[in-house]
Amino acid sequence: MATKDWVRWHAEYADPNSAFSQRLLVVQAQIRAALDAAPPGPIPVVSMCAGEGRDLLGVLADHPRAADVSARLVELDPLLSDRARAAATPLPSTIEVVTADAGWTDPYVGAVPARLALFCGVFGNISDADVAATVAAAPSFVQPGGVVIWTRNRREPDLVPQICEWFESAGFETMFVSPKDAGWGVGVHRFAGATRPLEAGRRLFTFQR
Repeated sequence: MATKDWVRWHAEYADPNSAFSQRLLVVQAQIRAALDAAPPGPIPVVSMCAGEGRDLLGVLADHPRAADVSARLVELDPLLSDRARAAATPLPSTIEVVTADAGWTDPYVGAVPARLALFCGVFGNISDADVAATVAAAPSFVQPGGVVIWTRNRREPDLVPQICEWFESAGFETMFVSPKDAGWGVGVHRFAGATRPLEAGRRLFTFQR
């Protein structure tokens, strides 16, 4: 079975009317809200399977707190990660793009716990068991009061309600879930628990072909 062409997949964003572009606008609005609500001082951010970094970098281009942001973006595809580096260059933020498998915990060592963790473009491409494992590990990714933003399709069987339950069981409060009739899912959860140390050398998920 052929591996998905992720560069071609990202080309869908060129159409402003595509579902990808519409979902991106919602994700960016939630990122903006999370940055607006962050306390004074540094704002550490991590992004798994970051692609070209469109979600975060698009917000930082004009956000008043951009200079406070220190972010690590993890992306396996070298062309996409190179595009993210190029897009980050003119920004006042400190952006590190790591070309690595985001399914392992190692690329996040030293960057977590963050104020904002982006799990976008992940949950629709991995098994349900891996989604559950990644959510269970989320308390290692964010500070108390930190926010996780994630995306997932709404095809049946719709896993979005279960994902919300998993986040709540992990100590998160649900802040936002996009309506089902949007055709795609965006979830936002704030961490109300105590951060756990990140376990290095652990695989959280594997992308399905």
